[in-house]
Amino acid sequence: MRIEEFKNEIKKILQDKNLAIALSRAISSYRINRAKIMDKFPNTYKLVEEVRRIKEDSVERIQELVETATENMVENGIDVHFAKDAEEGRKIAYKLLSDCNCIVKAKSMTCEEIRLREFLESKGIEVWETDLGEFIVQMLNDKPMHIITPAIHLPRETIVKALNDKMDCVKASNNIQEIVKAVKSYLRNKFFEADAGISGANVVAAETGSMIIIENEGNARLATGLPEKHVAIIGVEKIVPTLSDAIKVAEVTWRFAGYAVPSYLNIISSPSKTGDIEKIIVKGAHGPKDLHVVFLDNGRIKASQDEYLKEALLCLRCGSCMYECPIYQKLSGHWGGEVYTGGIGIAWTAITGGDVSMAFLCLLCSRCAEVCPMKIDSSKILRELRKKILYKK
Repeated sequence: MRIEEFKNEIKKILQDKNLAIALSRAISSYRINRAKIMDKFPNTYKLVEEVRRIKEDSVERIQELVETATENMVENGIDVHFAKDAEEGRKIAYKLLSDCNCIVKAKSMTCEEIRLREFLESKGIEVWETDLGEFIVQMLNDKPMHIITPAIHLPRETIVKALNDKMDCVKASNNIQEIVKAVKSYLRNKFFEADAGISGANVVAAETGSMIIIENEGNARLATGLPEKHVAIIGVEKIVPTLSDAIKVAEVTWRFAGYAVPSYLNIISSPSKTGDIEKIIVKGAHGPKDLHVVFLDNGRIKASQDEYLKEALLCLRCGSCMYECPIYQKLSGHWGGEVYTGGIGIAWTAITGGDVSMAFLCLLCSRCAEVCPMKIDSSKILRELRKKILYKK
């Protein structure tokens, strides 16, 4: 069991002063921001009830919505693929991207799930993370430690040292503005040199075949709008019936992620096109000519029939549960699954077929359920996973 091996690491993690500083700063900032936002937008609490119903309905109809979304995306000019597991997802992505030399990638936990960047790099393709946190993690050869804030476990002092060691550009200082400026300068030409862009999506509307990507940095719209080819890897649980439903899901997601409103809300429904000459539609105006969507199952459809795991499919990936989890506050993303962190990460590890022995670290306090917009009680799911391990169910 992984938990037995992990016991030896816990003391070392708890003694990491840099980790403690980074978590303390991030959790404090998040709590302050979220309190201000919820005071300003109290209607969000009412909206979450509707979004919970939307997500519950979508999980029950998951296969039907995959078919509907596929049909409408194809009608829009998108090439749609279906991957039953991580291996097939990687193979499909490589087939689509094998002719590329350089790829820019927006933040995507679904891509992390199938280890897509590492796989493409092993094939000799240059892949650049363009989200600031993901870029920092890539430079350190580390893993994302939070769904929304990948480098949450690193204080600025550690980040500066790593970037100064790795980047051939203006030296970053301990000033966060200067760090951001240095990374922007380093990545700028990568967007223009890239043969393709990779992304995930926060939510998909089946009726219109539209993908919604929430972001603040502007990197996602550059990664999905500048290269000639865009490949999106999307878990099937992200699909909801209508565009109106999708906007509501997105709004709750960004509010609970700690933002009043995101800098950018990208809605992508087809390849770039124009009809300005004689009303003849031509693909590939300024944006990508080729747009591919890979819908990933990887245990999701099976989980939608499971009494406990289907609850985890409601997750919006806002990350609020982690900030309030007593274990996460001490261990960061070292607690959870190999890809998805925290208590909800263990539930997702169960869905995707990984080692869930870390379920025994959960305090079963249910603080996650108190702050989760979907009221997902990860401790309840983990309690059932413990039973399965103990009784070999």
